Amino acid sequence: MKIKHCEDLNTLVSLSKRRGFVFQSSEIYGGLASCWDYGPLGSLMKLNVKRAWWNAMTRRSDIVGIDAAILMHPMVWKASGHVDGFSDPLVDCKDCKTRFRADNTESYIKEKKCPNCGSKNLSEERNFNLMFKTHMGPVEDSGSVIYLRPETAQGHFVNFQNCQQSSRYKIPFGIAAIGKSFRNEITPGNFIFRTREFEQMEMQYFVKPGTDEKYFAEWKERRWNFYIKYGINPENLRFKDHDKLAHYARAAVDVEYKFPMGFSELEGIHNRSDFDLSQHSKFSGKNLEYFDEANKEKYIPYVIETAVGCDRLFLAFLCDAYREEITTDDAGKEDVRVVLGLHPEIAPIKVAVLPLSKKEELTTVAEKLRDQLAEDFDVTYDETASIGKRYRRQDEVGTPFCVTVDFETAGDQAVTVRHRDKMTQERVAMSQLNSYIAAKLKTFNQ
Repeated sequence: MKIKHCEDLNTLVSLSKRRGFVFQSSEIYGGLASCWDYGPLGSLMKLNVKRAWWNAMTRRSDIVGIDAAILMHPMVWKASGHVDGFSDPLVDCKDCKTRFRADNTESYIKEKKCPNCGSKNLSEERNFNLMFKTHMGPVEDSGSVIYLRPETAQGHFVNFQNCQQSSRYKIPFGIAAIGKSFRNEITPGNFIFRTREFEQMEMQYFVKPGTDEKYFAEWKERRWNFYIKYGINPENLRFKDHDKLAHYARAAVDVEYKFPMGFSELEGIHNRSDFDLSQHSKFSGKNLEYFDEANKEKYIPYVIETAVGCDRLFLAFLCDAYREEITTDDAGKEDVRVVLGLHPEIAPIKVAVLPLSKKEELTTVAEKLRDQLAEDFDVTYDETASIGKRYRRQDEVGTPFCVTVDFETAGDQAVTVRHRDKMTQERVAMSQLNSYIAAKLKTFNQ
């Protein structure tokens, strides 16, 4: 058997549309550039991605969660540096009207040429702020300008004292959040990799100055292990240190994943020093020092940040899980089985219930069994087409187990359970099916 992995994003775009993972936003109106809707399976899978990250972060004794508002006081973004410094250098081609970034367009950097038409009739570089502006209240004036947040992290910082005091946690401790962010990107693209509306999963870990290097190293290891746990091939992962540090950072590294378009950032891990709390203390006038009772000292904590895009992680899971199993018979005819080998905790559907035929004696039992399983798992029911085609449909969307109700079920009160990856089958009593599936999901790849 020959295995072929995903080599082109268009393969995943097609699969996502066909099977209900991701749709073009506002498609019936021609779509909206770089905006995407998550379909029936995609919304389930995305929820699973967020749950996996949230559990990894908050089922600890030193991290709490928050859900901060998208709209924040405008001074938050002044203090963070986003109002003055969150921008990309922009250039317009006066001939073909293409607009592009000056700092990552190779033809412009090398030859000052338009990447689209090759013209050198270009505008001057100008900074373009990536934040979306809107207005609060009935009158649109300068006093009512607010922003859609470009990151969730500032919600952690402005709530540092609220979280620390209400939870009574001592440093080191962290704050985790999942939420929507918005950036008016100049060059979005590559499916859901870079979009203007996206979901972030960020954790800020507050530590005593002088211990920051130790915790930076620890969080690098923890985040790497997270990806391995959920089935990402370690050969498709790497750390990449930043060549140039942001003004607030003492250290920064990206976890990069090998997407079809090459290695690209999946997650950032940063030592943000005491910049954020110091800035908010300065701009708000509030004292954000932490008092260490044990050592009788005060200090502004340093912050170790881990920040991953939920949409990018969703895409990485799809890329890594996709495979085509190609077998050839004696006559030389090829058969291709498309499989999403998703980790069972990430897979949108855990079990598919498939009556062998549409006869009422089977469908009645299968429908009851579907309801029984749905008490514990995300389940789908399918009675259309041959059993082989239905197996293939479930393989393609990553369903770990298919349960077939057949003509022997009425007699032995058992069903056939098929394993997605091994394609092995086992007869299981219906009364034991829920516990059987639960146990098998925990040891799926063992």
